[in-house]
Amino acid sequence: MVCMAGSYAQDVRLTMLQSGRSTSIRGLSVADDSVAWVSGSDGWVGRTTDQGSTWCWQQVTGYEAIDFRDIEAFSATDAVIVSAGTPLVILRTEDGGCTWQEAYRDERPEIFFDGMDFWDDRRGIAYGDPIGGVMQLLATADGGASWKSISQTADIRLDDGEAGFAASGTGIRTLGSGDVFIATGGNRARLLYSANGGQTWTLNDCPIVQGIASTGIFSIAFWDKQHGVAVGGDYQKDDAADGTVYLTEDGGQTWISPQAGTHGFRSAVEYLNANTVIAAGTSGVDISFDGGRHWQMVTGESFHAVRKAKRGSWVLFAGANGRIATLSGNLPDKADMR
Repeated sequence: MVCMAGSYAQDVRLTMLQSGRSTSIRGLSVADDSVAWVSGSDGWVGRTTDQGSTWCWQQVTGYEAIDFRDIEAFSATDAVIVSAGTPLVILRTEDGGCTWQEAYRDERPEIFFDGMDFWDDRRGIAYGDPIGGVMQLLATADGGASWKSISQTADIRLDDGEAGFAASGTGIRTLGSGDVFIATGGNRARLLYSANGGQTWTLNDCPIVQGIASTGIFSIAFWDKQHGVAVGGDYQKDDAADGTVYLTEDGGQTWISPQAGTHGFRSAVEYLNANTVIAAGTSGVDISFDGGRHWQMVTGESFHAVRKAKRGSWVLFAGANGRIATLSGNLPDKADMR
């Protein structure tokens, strides 16, 4: 197999759209090639409807101290945001953020949610760290307007010191009509899989860096049920590159180490097409043109999240200090992969 990364990496670059706002953005959702929403610390939410030329920012009234770690955008008007830490709050807007309705609240001191994903504009699932050893799960069937706990039904038992990461909202991924993957880290790193909307689960170990609270899988992406990528590492040693990315071709049952990995810790990964994968973290951004087998650094700039448009090709990055950037340049439609 010939790696074609060198033929294309020089054509890829990041263009900054926003910076300087006092919020750390970890929630990022790109609805289409014009509409994107972001969410972050201190209750901040941002929205664009013109492909990033202008942004509307707000601190959600009454939630100025909340850290909104994930956001799901359905359109220019409809979006859902979820907080990390206590209290857990999930809010929904149907008017472009002019007003927000509180859809769910949990004030238990040990509650901590990590992210959410949706199968369509109605059905979604959110996950959080374990309480009493049981991973916390919520499900919605009305676009996030209401949520119910499915934690006891799913009964996912995690090891002591094993949990999720609220790093970019991409530690959970939905596929098809009911497939969902969730990643864990800390003392043990595993990939959780459900084929029935989160009712029953299988758990498989991943050899990514693990063993202490700052390590594990921080983000996953799947092209289909079999082919996926897991990234992470140790966020306290973000330039350490060994064991930070693994590939799977059987839905996480077994893992493949890339021939040339990412250049350090990565907190978000995204497929741009079947062959092109991009990963971002505090020590830089890497891209692969062969399904994750070889990675090249695009930039050493720090970002927390990267997402591609659900309906379209627009790719955005977000990070600390209100930084938002877009991917520019020419990407190949096809490159050597499997």
